[in-house]
Amino acid sequence: MDRMTETKRDTLEGLRKRLATVADLGSANALLAWDQQVYMPKGGVEGRAEGMATLSRLAHEHFVDPETGRLLDAARDLDPETEDGALVRRARRDYERSTRLPSRLVEEMTRAESLAEPAWVEARASSDFSLFAPHLEKILPLQREAAEALGYEDHPYDALLDGYEPGAKKARLEAMFEELKKGIVPMIRRISERGDDGRAAVLRGDFDEAAQEKFGEEVVTAFGYDWDRGRQDRTVHPFCINFGPNDVRITTRFDPEWLSPALFGTMHETGHALYEQGVDPRYARTPLSGGTSMGVHESQSRMWENLVGRSRGFWSHYYPKLQGTFPEPLRDVEPEQFYRAINAVSPSEIRVEADEVTYNLHILLRFELEVALIEGSLAVADLPEAWNAKMEEYLGITPGSYATGVLQDVHWSSGLFGYFPTYTIGNVLSVQFFEEAVKARPEIPEGIQRGEFSALLSWLRENIHRHGSRYLPDEIVERVTGRPLDTAPYLRYLETKFGELYEL
Repeated sequence: MDRMTETKRDTLEGLRKRLATVADLGSANALLAWDQQVYMPKGGVEGRAEGMATLSRLAHEHFVDPETGRLLDAARDLDPETEDGALVRRARRDYERSTRLPSRLVEEMTRAESLAEPAWVEARASSDFSLFAPHLEKILPLQREAAEALGYEDHPYDALLDGYEPGAKKARLEAMFEELKKGIVPMIRRISERGDDGRAAVLRGDFDEAAQEKFGEEVVTAFGYDWDRGRQDRTVHPFCINFGPNDVRITTRFDPEWLSPALFGTMHETGHALYEQGVDPRYARTPLSGGTSMGVHESQSRMWENLVGRSRGFWSHYYPKLQGTFPEPLRDVEPEQFYRAINAVSPSEIRVEADEVTYNLHILLRFELEVALIEGSLAVADLPEAWNAKMEEYLGITPGSYATGVLQDVHWSSGLFGYFPTYTIGNVLSVQFFEEAVKARPEIPEGIQRGEFSALLSWLRENIHRHGSRYLPDEIVERVTGRPLDTAPYLRYLETKFGELYEL
């Protein structure tokens, strides 16, 4: 081994150790966040906020230390197509972004968000916006400060969006939403003209929580979720969280009188978990671990929830088992009737309970509101009224309470400004990826009809999951589909599926 090669190897080793320390601190903080939302007693809020703020500051200070920059500079000439080169490229991107944020700001943001989340839980439970508004008033200036520190060319929202969807821009999202509106709004009108035929009513009844949990676990086990590297718990707002590929946890919530939330919520979070469990284990404790963006992440959760879990083929296999699990409420419900129930289209208050056709209008609403909040053109005090106005404009309904309106999502309490659009990006990509999967593995649809999902999962593992964050989102989309994000397959999917369901 010549001296130059040995020096480069030492540089990479030093960089990996430094990055591993940062990752470990991040995992510790994530574990505290998981505990706060799942098990922590209410009295622990103040202390937990301080502890998480400290860990965030320490991780940030260690990462932005000049030594990290020196190591990255020394490894600058590595081929970005190699794994080592990809590691350096991703770490460089994260480093340059992080060095723009003062440690003081990172600590303040974490503290404010840790205090805001339990306040949001209480506000939602009592449908009292005034309990949450003061916390949002503290979070917003910090988000604006972060956007200015990070820098942007066109709009401050771009700086925040880039943290969840690298390379995405507000203007690009607006174009995507406009394309979707042109296809979706006329479809909703045509379906609405037929009136509500009550097809979703069969999903309401007496559904034992323990039986729901057992059935859901059976389904996601068949999907490929590894329980030796994961677990499921209950929370107010379901989420997936990971501390590396060997510890990926999901949460859900149950309604004993409504089958849908836990059933499809568990499928959704498992889609996220399968992605994380499938990342190359060599990337653990590095910036390459974890999904490349939240849009690509959501493509996985929406694919398993909707393209698989709401498909006729899936229920041709699983409906007899579900009917056997709940013989009383589903006694007289035929398989086709159930399929039509879970795909009923009806504008609703709650995003996570929205059907596939109206779902993206929920996201458009949030996207426009949070852009206005960041710009300062919308005040926190005016947010509930603005929310209701947009619900009426896009979905023709007005929420009956703050809990079912402006307080329904946890995201703003967690400082996740720029996150919401990734749900729609994920919807679009889910079909784009699924079409490529079926093209490469034509046996996938027949496998789903038999309750076998290995063909789909193995294709996803090979083409998306294993790469973690090695490629930027636009790059992975191009590699997998041969073209950029494209709304046409998604709109075609909706037209085909719901055109048949509603005889459009």
